Amino acid sequence: MQPRTRLDAATKEHDPPFAIVDLDAFDSNAADLARRAGGRPIRVASKSVRVRALLERVLERPGFAGVMCYSLAEALWLSSVDLSEDLLVAYPTVDQEALTRLAEDDKALGRITVVVDSTAHLDLVDAVLGAHHPEVRVCLELDVSWRPLPGLHIGPRRSPVHTAREARALAEAIARRPGFRLVGVMAYEGQIAGLGDQPPGKPLRGAALRWMQRRSAAELVDRRAAAVAAVRRVAELEFVNGGGTGSLEVTAADPSVTELAAGSGLIGPTLFDGYRGFRPRPAVLFALPVVRRPKRHVATVFAGGYIASGTATADRQPTPYLPVGLRLLPMEGAGEVQTPVVGRAADALRLGDRVWLRHAKAGELAERFTHYHVVRGDVVERTVPTYRGEGHSFG
Repeated sequence: MQPRTRLDAATKEHDPPFAIVDLDAFDSNAADLARRAGGRPIRVASKSVRVRALLERVLERPGFAGVMCYSLAEALWLSSVDLSEDLLVAYPTVDQEALTRLAEDDKALGRITVVVDSTAHLDLVDAVLGAHHPEVRVCLELDVSWRPLPGLHIGPRRSPVHTAREARALAEAIARRPGFRLVGVMAYEGQIAGLGDQPPGKPLRGAALRWMQRRSAAELVDRRAAAVAAVRRVAELEFVNGGGTGSLEVTAADPSVTELAAGSGLIGPTLFDGYRGFRPRPAVLFALPVVRRPKRHVATVFAGGYIASGTATADRQPTPYLPVGLRLLPMEGAGEVQTPVVGRAADALRLGDRVWLRHAKAGELAERFTHYHVVRGDVVERTVPTYRGEGHSFG
């Protein structure tokens, strides 16, 4: 059965717009991530999923352990529903209400670790909770951007802690502060994990990216090892986290790293089509109904303006997937209430037919829909709520 025929048959009882997760593709992607990790445990990045049922499913598989959350409020909720006993909040928090709730929840205090990258984060926690608050588990974030020349920064703008000396100084400051326990180090190499090394139609850019990533990875092995060793002289670490979907093999080869992180590779969004070493299967799609036929080779579907975060460039738009041969119009793109798609394949579309699209980033589609229909083969097995469908939106 052709993919479009199968998906249309599975969802024939549902009116679009809606989103689906193809369970066979999701499971295949999970297995491939575990293979690429080479035996290192993978902490699941929840921001790339945002569906509790899917997080539960992947955490049941060998090779996956713990959750990398993007919000303290999210981690508190996941703790309350016992999703995991190991929840790392990978971004510093200034959420006073969530910090207060954390201090009042003994179970969450034992499960949740919060990232910090300066003593200012410790000061804020003290200011919110008072001088004698319960012990908060913290993880030191190390900046692993590449800085080949003075003033040249290649990688995400994250932690100010770049060198082993800076990591040791912060670790010592944490160790001196009552109410905090340093248990981990996180080092996310976004310039390797988050940039596809073979962008479609851009061979020169791909060659430049591969050159940069090889040199960045080589520099990082020694610097990360030195920083981790410096921190270990101050605190007994439970984990050292690194990597992402795009760099599992590279990070797994670093002996200083004890666990990896991945999430987007489970979903297979369009931004992950540009890697040479792996290709996730599209596991989450959304369907929009044809509502107009303005002219030959053009069909207009309802809604569709689900633009991904990041650079305001064309690669952040959704991409028509099925039927094959459709594309967006450069002058209109994906619209708030309607989206024209063009190509000869449009001529076979009638009012009410579905056009299937893929989102550019993995988890953000879940902010648009309250539920995903779970498809296996040509049937919907069940329908599960997204975070939004459970009444939660964590930003």
